[in-house]
Amino acid sequence: MENDNIATLFKKLQGSFDIEESQEGHQHRFLEKLQASQGLVSIQKKKNTWWRPLSIAASVVILLGIGLSIFNDSPTINQQVAEISPEVSQTQFHFASLIDEQVRELENQSTPETKKIIDDTMIQLIKLDTNYKILEQDLINGGNSKLILSAMITNFQTRIDLLQDVLDQVENIKNLKNYNDANYTI
Repeated sequence: MENDNIATLFKKLQGSFDIEESQEGHQHRFLEKLQASQGLVSIQKKKNTWWRPLSIAASVVILLGIGLSIFNDSPTINQQVAEISPEVSQTQFHFASLIDEQVRELENQSTPETKKIIDDTMIQLIKLDTNYKILEQDLINGGNSKLILSAMITNFQTRIDLLQDVLDQVENIKNLKNYNDANYTI
């Protein structure tokens, strides 16, 4: 019976219910008034809205950075040199791999007796590399390309010869040490 009364009540009230949504922040204001009437003090933080503009600004900066890097894509020195003379990039790759291999071999053979000569060699290699970069820049700037290309190849050959000479000296130092150690038997 009670269910029938409730059902009839709802049928009579149908269409007279308040179905509109309350304004934003209504519940918050209601709770504040309720707490104030009970003598409680509300300690609630205001919502920080500073992060939204900050995140939008960060997104804009990132998009601008990406856009500038795409549209302002200036070729590297190696790309410019390869454009002037494609053979140079192939030669550079070949010589650079030989030099790297010899440098690794030299570093692997480092001992206290050979440390000084290896350190001096590394300093000389850095100077030769700096000179090579200057030659690359001269080639890009439109200097006498045949002369500069010849100087670039000579620079690589000098580095290889230097490394080979030092490797030979390190080997001689090791052999001499082994020979001296063999002569001092007890």
